[in-house]
Amino acid sequence: YRDQGGQKCRTALKHRSEELAKAKAEEVSLALRTPDHRLPGPLTLEMLFDNYLREVTPTKGERKQRDDKRGAKLFLEVFGPAFRVETITHRDAQRFVRERQRRGDQRKGKEGKVRGTPIRARAIDYDFEFLNAVLNWAVGAGWLGRNGLHGFRTPREESIRRPIISGEEYQKVLDIADQLGSEFRLAVILAHETGHRIGAIRLLRWSDVDLEKATIRWRGENDKIGYEHTTPLSDEAVSALKAERQESPAIGDAFLLKSPENPSQPVSRNLVRDWWRRAEGLAGLKRITGRGWHSFRRLLATEIKDAPLKDQCELGGWKSMHTVTQCYQRADQDTMRKALAARRRIAL
Repeated sequence: YRDQGGQKCRTALKHRSEELAKAKAEEVSLALRTPDHRLPGPLTLEMLFDNYLREVTPTKGERKQRDDKRGAKLFLEVFGPAFRVETITHRDAQRFVRERQRRGDQRKGKEGKVRGTPIRARAIDYDFEFLNAVLNWAVGAGWLGRNGLHGFRTPREESIRRPIISGEEYQKVLDIADQLGSEFRLAVILAHETGHRIGAIRLLRWSDVDLEKATIRWRGENDKIGYEHTTPLSDEAVSALKAERQESPAIGDAFLLKSPENPSQPVSRNLVRDWWRRAEGLAGLKRITGRGWHSFRRLLATEIKDAPLKDQCELGGWKSMHTVTQCYQRADQDTMRKALAARRRIAL
């Protein structure tokens, strides 16, 4: 081997066994080829986030990258950069929750001022999803013996607003859709027929659509949970896509919903949000908190309850069956009556 000065050195094994010498050589060779993942000192929160943001975050979508950086900034502000990660406990997590609730929404509004409005429990839940992912990654990297937050439960909202758009409301929106343009009509129909998030719909390209096979591909890079999958299209969705292609011919990687300012870019999140607000006014719908593009997703989950659970997850792009049943589906009288009518009596 070579010493720190680069000089070749020899070390006696103090035996003459050729087999033991070969075994020792293999042991040393393996050690030299194995990267040293040991840390130079205690694992601090700043060190952990720095490594995670450089190694893992770049593999995520644009939105998740922003969320990771925002989450890291919040935890560093509350715990401090020198916080030793191996000491984290549920008490620390509770302290973060209290501070997060005290600060409120730290995002900036249109005037550039911090909103400061109360935050929902789901926002805090997102923060801890990020922190748990980072801690579990550190455990896998051998930097941390265990995740100290394992088993910690974030606050839950007593009454969660999850309205579903009705068939009558959907028809009213369709009736005024042309007033906002053909692309808005297409967005509404795709949201209704596919039940996917509007964030994924606005980033669809024509190369993702196969009208002959009546399928559509949802790219993982555009999905909130990074789930790439392909789903069939209904006749209504195919008709809407054909009509849009005829009115505004496009192929390849052109976006289905183009930005009015720059047709080479997709429609912005702000515009699709404004579309919905304007549509509610034009359709004469009462503003209901929580009813928006996502209400179509809840509608799909409820309408396909009769399908096998695995197919339900695939159609809506859910990875977790628990998410479908707990967060999206709603019990209804028709389904329950069908279940009673189909009940198989067992003679005991």
